[in-house]
Amino acid sequence: MKQGKRYDCIRPGQVWLDTEGKRIQAHGGSVMYLDGRYYWYGENKEFTDPAKGIWHWGVRCYVSDDLYNWEDLGLIIPPDLENEDSGLNPHSFMDRPHIIYNRRTKKFVCWLKIMHRNGEQNETVLTADKLTGPYTAVREGLRPLNMDAGDFDLAVAPDGKAYYYFERVHSETICADLTDDYTDVTGYYTTHFPHPYPPYVREATSHFYRNFKHYLVTSGTTGYLPNPSELAIADSWHGPYKVLGNPHPGDKSNTSFHSQIASVFKVPGKKDLYIALGDRWKPEAMDVPYELYENIFRVQFSGTATQEELAKAAEDARQIPPDKTREANYVWLPFRFDGEMGYLDWKDEWRIEDYE
Repeated sequence: MKQGKRYDCIRPGQVWLDTEGKRIQAHGGSVMYLDGRYYWYGENKEFTDPAKGIWHWGVRCYVSDDLYNWEDLGLIIPPDLENEDSGLNPHSFMDRPHIIYNRRTKKFVCWLKIMHRNGEQNETVLTADKLTGPYTAVREGLRPLNMDAGDFDLAVAPDGKAYYYFERVHSETICADLTDDYTDVTGYYTTHFPHPYPPYVREATSHFYRNFKHYLVTSGTTGYLPNPSELAIADSWHGPYKVLGNPHPGDKSNTSFHSQIASVFKVPGKKDLYIALGDRWKPEAMDVPYELYENIFRVQFSGTATQEELAKAAEDARQIPPDKTREANYVWLPFRFDGEMGYLDWKDEWRIEDYE
């Protein structure tokens, strides 16, 4: 049963409950504004349990009139409990659902990042007549541009052309044009932010557009452990992108306030309010210093580490608490712009109404 309003502000890093009093499960999420209402969708982690090999339980969606109080609409993409080989099986590593609307086909198009148990990474693409589904898979096992595809974002231009920004796993960021129906890539792409190995490779790409400029927010690659974000800017969808720096200058922990940004949402009706939607994937690991796991990832992926360095990295890794992503909290913060640069300042609580 729908309950009354619970919140009158956003409290980053605090437990966020839906209108029924249950923890919101929309991780790696995004917000869409449709017909005067806000829809927040993301990974449903309510049953996630590494000991049982359960990674996800489909994609969940919530609706709100104020961005504070969210009513659970249930699963818009349920898990596939029958097919063990499906990317939607709870044992598969399904992450980062992104949905865009195609005005020409009148379809909502959802892309899912899938990492299979054999280590392969590819995409599942689904379509629906409504945001809330039901969704039908139109492509499974898609390897865009014949590449392993990691974290990503989808964006649509005013003229209806769509773009796909993704991490070419452990290598670089790719911007690829989508086909007219948004279910595949055309073959045209550009490359950005090359790095030799994690933790420096950029992932969790989030695109937004402001004052005729294209922005990309990215994180480093340290699994569910947080790291410094990076903001880049360009004059066009394909760049070239210029790195502006870390948008979290007040964060002494060097961990983006212990969070990873999943997407950026421009609030309609507000002059310049862009919200970075982040996940605090591992609240119990906030005391682990970034320098420790930065070194762990560097040693593991550099390919030049000695046996002693590898042994030390393995020993250090045992200090990190196990993943409990079903208890992850959200860190939503508003951008503050100074010229082209955008900053995310910590706020214990903040209100949409305080912005023009």
